[in-house]
Amino acid sequence: MNKIPAAPDKEKKNPPNPNYKLPISWLVFLLIAGFFLLPNLMTNKSVEKEISWQTFHNEMLSRKAIEKLVIINKEKVEVYIKKEKINDPYFKKSLKKKYGDEAQTGPHYWLSIGSVESFEKKMEEAEKNIPATERTDIRYIQSSRLFPELITWLIPLALLFFFWNMMAGRMSGIGGGGNSIFNFGRSNAKLMEKEASLTTFDDVAGLEEAETEVKEIVEFLKAPEKFTKVGAKIPKGIILVGPPGTGKTLLAKAVAGEAKVPFFSISGSAFVEMFVGVGASRVRDLFKTAKEKTPCIVFIDEIDAIGRSRGKGAYMSGSNDERESTLNQLLTEMDGFDTNSGVIVLAATNRADLLDPALLRPGRFDRHIYLELPNLKEREAIFKVHVRSLLMAEEMDVHMLASQTPGFSGADIANICNEAALITARNKKDSIGKTEFLEAIERVVAGMERKSKIISPEEKMIIAYHEAGHAVASWMLTHIDPLLKISIIPRGKSLGAAWYMPEERNIRSASAFHEQLCAALAGRAAEEIIFGEVSSGALDDLEKVTKQAYTMVVYFGFSNKIGNISFYDSTGQTENTLVKPYSEDTGNIIDEEVRFLVATNYERTKSLLMENKALLVAVAEQLLKSEILYKEDLEKLLGKRATPIPIHA
Repeated sequence: MNKIPAAPDKEKKNPPNPNYKLPISWLVFLLIAGFFLLPNLMTNKSVEKEISWQTFHNEMLSRKAIEKLVIINKEKVEVYIKKEKINDPYFKKSLKKKYGDEAQTGPHYWLSIGSVESFEKKMEEAEKNIPATERTDIRYIQSSRLFPELITWLIPLALLFFFWNMMAGRMSGIGGGGNSIFNFGRSNAKLMEKEASLTTFDDVAGLEEAETEVKEIVEFLKAPEKFTKVGAKIPKGIILVGPPGTGKTLLAKAVAGEAKVPFFSISGSAFVEMFVGVGASRVRDLFKTAKEKTPCIVFIDEIDAIGRSRGKGAYMSGSNDERESTLNQLLTEMDGFDTNSGVIVLAATNRADLLDPALLRPGRFDRHIYLELPNLKEREAIFKVHVRSLLMAEEMDVHMLASQTPGFSGADIANICNEAALITARNKKDSIGKTEFLEAIERVVAGMERKSKIISPEEKMIIAYHEAGHAVASWMLTHIDPLLKISIIPRGKSLGAAWYMPEERNIRSASAFHEQLCAALAGRAAEEIIFGEVSSGALDDLEKVTKQAYTMVVYFGFSNKIGNISFYDSTGQTENTLVKPYSEDTGNIIDEEVRFLVATNYERTKSLLMENKALLVAVAEQLLKSEILYKEDLEKLLGKRATPIPIHA
């Protein structure tokens, strides 16, 4: 017969936790309970119960059972029963319930009085027939209740302080600045000691010029005598300026890893708080802590949160601007009467045009390092950094990947590599190949392929001729970037797309701008030629055409009527103003010139497509069959790319 195993010992299975802490809700409950119970505990509980005057008169005075009366603070009367009367059946029943068999001296009962005078009158009336020597003994006591009253005042104050401190701790946890309301003025910058950062310059690619400048700072921190012996001074501040994703923060991390000195990291928005003066206090605390660890580096990310030009928008923010007071304190700490030798401020922003001139002057931010979007060679280097941690199926042609991603930042390239790895895992492959990278680029640029999108045959034909128009016009024009492929498979918000290989140029001629307008309008022109009317599918093309036409007229001076005038503001000071930098008459001329540019290039595009209508139809029909046409397919249909007569402005 099998024995049933004994039940496990629950105490051994779940031993008590020595680090267990009472929940905060129980602490609050105990405090509230103490608030209500303690005053009652402080009162005299030796009295059995309260009685009325009628009971006192009819049951006690009539029996001559009262030994004495004690009037406490002119508010209540304590009644003491004679010892020989305690065994009286009337008293014995109630007093024995409280005291048991032992007779107590009291007080045994009590009653409230309105005033001493009225009580004395009632007693005198009740004992008027009793001789004066036999009347009840009445005594008066002024009892001090300071301690109970003090407790009843202190408990509510303690509860209020407890809740206030708890809520302040939560608020400071949300807004930063410490775990208590008293720490709002403390800086919450993260300190990385020596050897703490694992990022080095080997992890940074495509920023050779910027690396050269920041490496000099690292060398100064490592061997200052090399520079000081010739009278050189270390820069007080370095500001990194560039578009989002170009590697500003990554470069700062590399500096922290290479310099081997204490590194303080904080965001510009961490200084701004709802309380006045907190931002300036945090700046003071940050630099005070940094001085104690010199030489060190202070990195302020997104410094435009506190470094905007003073006085701008004052009519909206009010007379007391917390951000401006924070900026003033930062200016003083960087270059004021007290010098901060050994503290280097490293900052990053993508809106340098908004920063205050006093912040950018020499003596504060001595060096301005501009980070641009990487070129072809730099993108190759960035791809090499990111693919070395991936499991590749073959030797990847990083030059091809870099050429496919013009205008991409380092963050975009990192995203492409991650997308390629995700696509590989989704397809249950063991390694990443060229196909996954190309699909990742398409995913990042145009969005995910929408296979479930329902498109009618009529709509599909319109889309095919629209994309064929882009392809034929781009193939025939001189200054348009080489065409890689066209597709009528929906991706993201687009129903079709034409993919180009952009050539990286710093300068483009007026003819190139005009041809770009023609190529963008070719889709709508093809629809009008084939179907006799246009559709709403050219919305994105028209948006690009309108912006480019205004850019040509307003910025680049490509209009004969406007002349060699540019209304572009590189400082960004007029960006948020309501007044345009030109008159109303000039604005009307600009509108007329934009309409003229668009209309003229649209007619030129129509003429070009009419001359090559047979090619347009051939490309559209092939596109309807295969849905995707690559460069090789287009060469079979259109021949080698050549433009006999380029279109001029």
